[in-house]
Amino acid sequence: MAKVLAAMSGGVDSSVAAALLVREGHHVVGAYMKNWINEENIIGHCPWQEDIEDARAVADQLGIEFHVVNLMRDYREKVVKYLLEGYQSGITPNPDVMCNREMKFGVLWDWAQDHGFEAIATGHYARKEIIGGEHAILRGEDRNKDQTYFLAMMRPEQVRIASFPIGHLPKADVRTQAERLGLQTAAKPDSQGICFIGEVKMEDFLRTFVADKPGPIVNLDGKVLGEHRGLHLYTLGQRKGIGVASNLFKQAYVVVAKRHAKNELVIAIERPDTPLLWARRAILTTISTTGPDLLHERKVLAQPRYRTAAPPATFSPFQRGEEWCATLEYETPQRALTPGQICALYDGDRLLGGAVFETIEYDVE
Repeated sequence: MAKVLAAMSGGVDSSVAAALLVREGHHVVGAYMKNWINEENIIGHCPWQEDIEDARAVADQLGIEFHVVNLMRDYREKVVKYLLEGYQSGITPNPDVMCNREMKFGVLWDWAQDHGFEAIATGHYARKEIIGGEHAILRGEDRNKDQTYFLAMMRPEQVRIASFPIGHLPKADVRTQAERLGLQTAAKPDSQGICFIGEVKMEDFLRTFVADKPGPIVNLDGKVLGEHRGLHLYTLGQRKGIGVASNLFKQAYVVVAKRHAKNELVIAIERPDTPLLWARRAILTTISTTGPDLLHERKVLAQPRYRTAAPPATFSPFQRGEEWCATLEYETPQRALTPGQICALYDGDRLLGGAVFETIEYDVE
């Protein structure tokens, strides 16, 4: 049996993951990643102390050792800095994806290796199999909870040491297992906040660090319809919270562009042919593979954001200087492809890797 470090967030998923490993006979030790303590007084609930107490209580119930690993400095450097610089430069980063690559299976794995562990287990809804001699990540059995999108930027060596004990279970069964075991977290609601920060709205988090920079909200013809609070507070495809009422025909607006040179937020009525909203082609950068070769043209299923479909596309890599990039061409137009966001790449259920949307080629200009 292996010596496994169970990353315990204080939630039900990671609690059951640790419990299943104990039941299988592994030498399990629990660890809470202390990344943030809300010292900036961000608006919202940041329950890190409660989460630690819950994780420790579950570890006590399971009879396993428990540690709080302070990774606050690394989190600021590797995740928060990436997040803030991304929004300030006009793109939409994904901190949860980077938290997995840089923190859980990065810095925490460094700590685990120093303490003699052979693997890290998390509560992700994902599966692992050996395919052609390689460690492969597959979608979780519960497609409504599948979280492989957040693992898309993992490296092969990280995939090798990763364990996903609940990936074969539906969410309802995870709750049932927790109840049967009498775990402290059995009825605890799922977290909806930023990775390991808590129930904090992204808008509130950003406004703590990035000053508002108001500017005009304009339509596609350049007519001013209102004022925005700062381009970093809006995302492409956003429908709610824009601050402009529906038009006379009760048609709601959608964000279609952010023009940084003029500090303009561009909105339009959403239709199947709305300019700047639909695209088939994009350039991807920062290509990362979980194992398979991504340096040759191939058909893929390309998921442009969490909780969306992964439509078929052609992935065509090319070299730009020393960096590998790729042209991604979907078979059908996709809504609100967004620079900075992660595109997860699949072959059927198998996660091939991921990349970052750099530029989008729109169907209708």
